[in-house]
Amino acid sequence: MIRDICKDKVFLAQKAEPATPDDVQVAADLLETLEHHKAGCVGMAANMIGINKRIIAFDNEGSYMVMFNPEIVKKSEPYDAEEGCLSLTGVRPAKRWKTIKVRWQNEKFQERLKTFSGWTAQIIQHEIDHCEGIII
Repeated sequence: MIRDICKDKVFLAQKAEPATPDDVQVAADLLETLEHHKAGCVGMAANMIGINKRIIAFDNEGSYMVMFNPEIVKKSEPYDAEEGCLSLTGVRPAKRWKTIKVRWQNEKFQERLKTFSGWTAQIIQHEIDHCEGIII
């Protein structure tokens, strides 16, 4: 189901609750909403559709990927970026890392670990910030 985009800064500033296997439908809604906004959006966190769960979806080099309970476990090569967001007006500065290693769970809640770099790493960092309640 395509959901409305949440623009409530008080809600967005909350730290997300851990995702559970009961949240698989939330991930499906998140993916459908992201696909609906693909012309102007490359990633979303569940709080952007009004659900305070630690779930992100993003464009991973041409195909969509979902992460449950993602966390960055290693990062290197900091740089300054500017980012926009469907939930917020305008563009804001952000400190990002060129390479990150992320631990997350897939849709079967099996743990995964992978290193991402470049644009994909930047998208993941933006969405994990949403999970942390960080509004850039």
